[in-house]
Amino acid sequence: MGRGSERKTGAALRRLVVTGAVTALAGLHPVAASAEERPEARVLGGADVAADDAPWAVALTDEHGRQFCGGALVSPIKVITAAHCMVSPMTGAKWTPENLRAIAGRTDLRTERGTVGEVEGIWIHPGFRDYTSGDDVAVLTLRTPMPQRPLEMVGAGETEPYRPGAMARVYGWGRTSESGSPSDTLRSVDVPVTTEEACRNTYPNYDGRSMFCAGYPEGGMDACAGDSGGPIVADNRLIGVVSYGTGCGRPNTPGVYTRLSSYRGEL
Repeated sequence: MGRGSERKTGAALRRLVVTGAVTALAGLHPVAASAEERPEARVLGGADVAADDAPWAVALTDEHGRQFCGGALVSPIKVITAAHCMVSPMTGAKWTPENLRAIAGRTDLRTERGTVGEVEGIWIHPGFRDYTSGDDVAVLTLRTPMPQRPLEMVGAGETEPYRPGAMARVYGWGRTSESGSPSDTLRSVDVPVTTEEACRNTYPNYDGRSMFCAGYPEGGMDACAGDSGGPIVADNRLIGVVSYGTGCGRPNTPGVYTRLSSYRGEL
């Protein structure tokens, strides 16, 4: 999971790299490939998740029900996601509240279960320019409260959840292989936090203030296209959101996540 995914709705004008380039993991099931290598966002090598195990997991869709990113319910009316998810992968235009829906309690997108929430407002971190530059976080305010249980967030300035080797679980509806199709069901996978050195060796623009990396040196388990904005959780708390990466599950190529402890006072 982690990074954007596009569901099959036509040619994407704003391309997000899924098949090997570094790209943001957001899209409308399916994800289109880009001509250049850019970091991307995704869940690879994981397992299906029951609705009761992640009631706070949110699928972000357009007004037609097409899922393109994930998020996490952190209060009855607040959803945390990635800032880059607030740009349509199909048109390159910014989403407006009336074009967005937040769905909680629906782990299988082929069903009508769960709660569909209308969006009242969108906050994008003022420092955000591009997902590879950091500050990749946004907050959606819902029009009416959700009945699903919210997820507690990490505390301001905390460092323990980001300790190298610490395990975290990432959630999403993204591709389950680098060139595969998005998943109709919510999936999760456990990944270890990497060292900052390993992250910086892979991504020269890595910023330890706003980001952290997670993944296995041997690869095989990762977020993938379509997982952008989705939650990464440790000790039953939200510690980050899927931001970007290169390919899906490649060896020595961890995924990059927004470090939410740096933004706790703003969210």
